[in-house]
Amino acid sequence: MLKFFKVIRELEPNNRNLAVTLLEREFFGEKLLISGGSVVYQSSESMPGPAYLPKLSEVQNTGICSVEGARMFCEILGRPKKIVICGGGHVSLPIIKIGRMTGFQIHVLEDRPKFADWARAAGAQEVTCQPFAQGLAAVKGDKDTFFVVVTRGHRYDQICLESIVEKEHAYIGMIGSRRRAAKVKEALLEQGKDPETVNRIYTPIGLDIGAETPEEIAVAVMAELIQVKNREKRSFGYSKELLEYILDSQETNAKNVLATIIMRKGSAPRETGTKMLILPDGNCIGTIGGGCAEAEVVRIARSMSRNGGEPCRLCHVDMTGEDAQEEGMVCGGVIDVLLETVFGTSNIK
Repeated sequence: MLKFFKVIRELEPNNRNLAVTLLEREFFGEKLLISGGSVVYQSSESMPGPAYLPKLSEVQNTGICSVEGARMFCEILGRPKKIVICGGGHVSLPIIKIGRMTGFQIHVLEDRPKFADWARAAGAQEVTCQPFAQGLAAVKGDKDTFFVVVTRGHRYDQICLESIVEKEHAYIGMIGSRRRAAKVKEALLEQGKDPETVNRIYTPIGLDIGAETPEEIAVAVMAELIQVKNREKRSFGYSKELLEYILDSQETNAKNVLATIIMRKGSAPRETGTKMLILPDGNCIGTIGGGCAEAEVVRIARSMSRNGGEPCRLCHVDMTGEDAQEEGMVCGGVIDVLLETVFGTSNIK
């Protein structure tokens, strides 16, 4: 099982990566990992993984599906969502704070040491204090990277965008007036940059909510990023923190339990593919929504840990009935949660 997580951590992010868990009785809990159209991990040699490939290539959204008569949970995997912010000024600082609150990793590029220090103090996990062209040369970019250009002038905007439009990205946005944006785009096109990419740049950046202050502009920018992010029905699920704990924790042989929402109906608080690691003492890494529903899942997971490490179990949580209302489950949704025992690092094979 732990080798599955090792392969997940090493996947090429720009490939189409699909994690599959079989839900049929014979192969219940068995895993497949498909990257770039090939099977890169298969937990059971007797499972007909390659036979599933043609149908699995058609899977568009994370969720439960039936392939060759077999019921399975398919996750289209993404990497952690990252915002690369060019500029560390007054608009950048609240974007950093709101971005962290909403689960993005933040990388700020700023050529002025004082402003770079402000970005660090605001909570950016990574800050590069170099000229923009030099800093961006080290940024690879991928389908989960959101580029936000909020520099102090259109000359710097253009320097940034000359590099950014050549990179894989989920989003490119630039602050400034329509006139300023038009001049920068025109210059990019004159340099022979791809017209389709240039025309997709979000300018002026952010949703039109009449924002005026840096904080309001940051709200508009982050709302637009979240809107773009949520158009792609790709699960993220395996957070860096979760993978590090599973693979690098010194608690060998600990019977941790991974909880994954595999079905969601109604107004349940978290999306399909959301994950939480439950430790034997009841502490958790991540959340599947909190409240009584999560507490029930944790209770069942701890029971699995105590009772010899039961490999897998499906847990159904209904937040629509009278009992749920009395317990304060106001969401009114239904979730199915897959619980899988994950042992400590000494069991990696």
